[in-house]
Amino acid sequence: MNPLVSIITPCFNAEDFIAETILSVQNQSFTNWEWFIMDDFSSDSSVSIIAEYAKNDVRIKLLPLKKNAGAAVARNMGIALAKGNYMTFIDADDVWSPRFLSENISRITQSEGFLCASYEMYDATLNQKLGELIVPQYATYSAILKTNTISCLTAFIDISRLGKEFMPEIKYRQDMGLWLKYLKKINRVEGIQESLAIYRIRKQSLSSNKVNLLKHQWTYYRNVEKLSVLSSGYYFSIWMFYGAKKYWMIKS
Repeated sequence: MNPLVSIITPCFNAEDFIAETILSVQNQSFTNWEWFIMDDFSSDSSVSIIAEYAKNDVRIKLLPLKKNAGAAVARNMGIALAKGNYMTFIDADDVWSPRFLSENISRITQSEGFLCASYEMYDATLNQKLGELIVPQYATYSAILKTNTISCLTAFIDISRLGKEFMPEIKYRQDMGLWLKYLKKINRVEGIQESLAIYRIRKQSLSSNKVNLLKHQWTYYRNVEKLSVLSSGYYFSIWMFYGAKKYWMIKS
């Protein structure tokens, strides 16, 4: 059996990075994949760059949106179109190791159908390593509420077993919302300790409004997960601790 993997990418003004992302997918040792790249109304040359690669690779499906809709809407379009046995995500500025797909496929049948992998963090130019996030061996629904160790960059889901779920169409935490939907169906996500990808840290990522992020995290607990004030406060305090720890690791 040669399963099909559906890859989903939202793209917005990624002309400086998208070619590296495309090459990292094309260089996968496992080759039976389809890739939906939703361009979220970019104003730069992202579409023309993607179109050039898609012209020579029928596995790449470019879908330009007619207006900017946000990453959650774009990813949900890809989820709806996915025909694969497995579903995975990569953003338009990230990079997979050549073994990312093959390693996940070799492990997925021994899991409950949901995997994630560790990854390295580099600067925008990929010249300086800033850190490494080693995922736990497994994480439960409660653990992800405390700190989201599952990156969109390395999530790998058996949708032939678990079905399709869609991201809540909110500005922040939409990926966590998807993981939690699956973790309500199964006991845990399995973690691959080996780093199989590179997450690019751009300056704007470090200078984003932290107060704003805190507000969105609290809103997520209350309005999306429908947690009580007491439960929200419990998870929020732990999330702040882990968030500060990760932020200062990157800054240093």
